[in-house]
Amino acid sequence: MSKIKAILFDMDGVLIDAKEWHYEALNDALRLFGIEISRYDHLHTFDGLPTKVKLEMLSEQNFLPKELHSFINKVKQINTVRMVNEKCHPVFHHEYALSRLSSDGYKIAVCSNSIRDTIVNMMGKAQLDNYIDLIISNEDVTRAKPDPEMYTTAIKRFGLKAEECLVVEDNPNGVKAGIDSGAFVLRVETIYDVNYANIKAKIDEVEND
Repeated sequence: MSKIKAILFDMDGVLIDAKEWHYEALNDALRLFGIEISRYDHLHTFDGLPTKVKLEMLSEQNFLPKELHSFINKVKQINTVRMVNEKCHPVFHHEYALSRLSSDGYKIAVCSNSIRDTIVNMMGKAQLDNYIDLIISNEDVTRAKPDPEMYTTAIKRFGLKAEECLVVEDNPNGVKAGIDSGAFVLRVETIYDVNYANIKAKIDEVEND
């Protein structure tokens, strides 16, 4: 029987409904060069991947010059910051979930393929930062999701075993990373599934198995 001691959250699509923001922010930058990611490709191919990887894939598929990657990435980050400042706001059931989990004694981490500044900004805007013990960004690892390094890094920094951790994820890349880390995984469909009752039910299921 496993005893869960930490909850490791993905961010986009889990704690923040930001998938559309990233899609729009990157496409606005790509349109400067006559390229656009279709919604189908966004949902079925690019979802959950870091911008760097997306640009590498576009260079292979659409002959996007690699010399433009840095500029496009900078424009995308500027667009993302603007959208976060305009659209990111607290969600009660997330504040309640993290505050309860924290008061229950669970360690809380956010492990996201976003850069650290974006994670910190979003968590602050959502008023979740006070409950978070650890942030792992794509700048803290050499291999982003779907590689498990992000989650294994968080588990090690907490000084825990993989079976003492629960990962909360929404997309196949993140779910694969969570499973490959050895942790238990709660897959959610939308940010509204990320609530205290669902997380506690998964913890009880794991601990009573």
